[in-house]
Amino acid sequence: MTAFCLSLIGRPGGNELSEDIVADVMNRLTVPGPPRWLARGEAAEVPFEAGQDSDVSEQTAALRRHFEGRPMDVAILPAAGRRKALLIADMDSTIIRQECIDEIADFAGLRDHISAITEKAMRGDLVFEQALEERVKLLKGLPANTLQRVIDERIELMPGARTLARTMRANGARTALISGGFTYFTSRVARMAGFQTDEANILEIENELLTGEVRRPIVGRDAKLKALKRLAKEAGLDLRQTLAVGDGANDLAMLKAAGLGVAFRAKPKVAAAARVRIDHGDLTALLYLQGYTSAEFRD
Repeated sequence: MTAFCLSLIGRPGGNELSEDIVADVMNRLTVPGPPRWLARGEAAEVPFEAGQDSDVSEQTAALRRHFEGRPMDVAILPAAGRRKALLIADMDSTIIRQECIDEIADFAGLRDHISAITEKAMRGDLVFEQALEERVKLLKGLPANTLQRVIDERIELMPGARTLARTMRANGARTALISGGFTYFTSRVARMAGFQTDEANILEIENELLTGEVRRPIVGRDAKLKALKRLAKEAGLDLRQTLAVGDGANDLAMLKAAGLGVAFRAKPKVAAAARVRIDHGDLTALLYLQGYTSAEFRD
């Protein structure tokens, strides 16, 4: 038998996780109490033992069905090594609410067309690299100062982003933004949220205008996976000590390779393929998954 930990996470401030709900789940798992509350009304965890991974997968699926239609996230993870030493995060629709290229396109009057391509690429219906080049070409001739306007007028951090990065850093973890977006945004978002490093694509600019080209190699699915492995190696870490989070198809390889890979409010194919998914909580849910209490959060 292996020691596991069941995490139950509700919406921030929703006060929807009651003692009765936790007790009901414990009865279903035949777990002796008491549970450990990470945040009253929001997050709790229950230790228990299980056999094979297939048993855990079945229990997770059964609990998700049990909570279907209710704002509750469920995850079952090995009890050992829960706190991770490296955080790798996607940026667009993960650490920030927006897709930056869609916001740029809005200033060019092309939002609907470009956002439709973005959506297909994130769902995995298009090859990411080709879809990125196609979208960037449509932006040719746009004033480069549009990028700053996007930062100033559109970009918002995802709730919990700053708390996630700063809490993990305060506990000795390394943090990196690895994005299929653009360095103009990752460099600024990294500072906003408290990430130490960032990697992304470079938009070509000449005479203060976008050229419609993006510098190669493009940061896509394979590049994100390589970045995870490289940064872990540089830090002297096993991949089991890493946490990756993202929402799109180009994140899936790194989510599967990381010790804890979390599909955050992800596209259906990504959510279905990832072992752990957060559909209702904000990014502080990733701290609860690691066993942090709300009292340990750093803002």
